[in-house]
Amino acid sequence: MDANRDGRISAEELKKSFNTLGDQLSDEEAEATVKLSDIDGDGMLDFEEFAQLIKGNDEFTEEEQKRKMMEAFRMYIDEGEDCITPRSLKTMLMKLGGLRTSDDCLVMIKAFDLNDDGVLSFDEFALMMMR
Repeated sequence: MDANRDGRISAEELKKSFNTLGDQLSDEEAEATVKLSDIDGDGMLDFEEFAQLIKGNDEFTEEEQKRKMMEAFRMYIDEGEDCITPRSLKTMLMKLGGLRTSDDCLVMIKAFDLNDDGVLSFDEFALMMMR
C-alpha cells in the first residue's frame, strides 16, 4: 500500500489500494480512516498505526477482528491457495504499485516464517500484523 515506499501510507495511497482491490473508497472516507488511525498526528499511517487499523480496537469482538484479519490475508494469497507465497506477495505488491523482486519477497516472508516452510500461514500473517 505504501506506493512511494516512504514507510507511511497516505489517504491517497489507501484509497488507491482499496480501489485496486475492488473496493471503492471516497476521498472523504480515506481521509477519515487515516485521521482516526493516525496516532502521532502526522497525517499518515505508519506500520504500527496500519496494523492497529487492521487489527481493530476493543469495540470489535475477537471473531470480528479475526474476520478482518482474514480479509486482509486473503488479499495476499492466490486463488486456491491457503498461504502467502513469494509469488503471491509479489503479485499483490505489483497491484499496489510496488516493484519488488522475487528475492525481496522471499526475504520479506522469511522474516515472519516461523516454521521455515517458505510461505506465510494465516497465523504467521496475524502475528506479523499484531507486532
